[in-house]
Amino acid sequence: MLKKCVICKKGALQGKVLARKGQYKAKGGTGSKIARWSKRKFLPNLQRVSILVEGTPKKVFICAKCIKKGDFKKNTPRKLKAAI
Repeated sequence: MLKKCVICKKGALQGKVLARKGQYKAKGGTGSKIARWSKRKFLPNLQRVSILVEGTPKKVFICAKCIKKGDFKKNTPRKLKAAI
């Protein structure tokens, strides 16, 4: 199962972490420079939720934004029969 939102297809984004050096101009320096950078991932806020997909319950990943919108039908928990 992919780590993507089933509803809006939101997934991981690629970015950078910047390491800066040098004194800032406001403190009397010549300005900050980028010394090096490394790649990183920005991950979405995915939650594993049990929903109804075409009438059958499935556990899928949904982002927090889609959970707030309520764009899906939640799975109702099964009812246990009382012992007689």
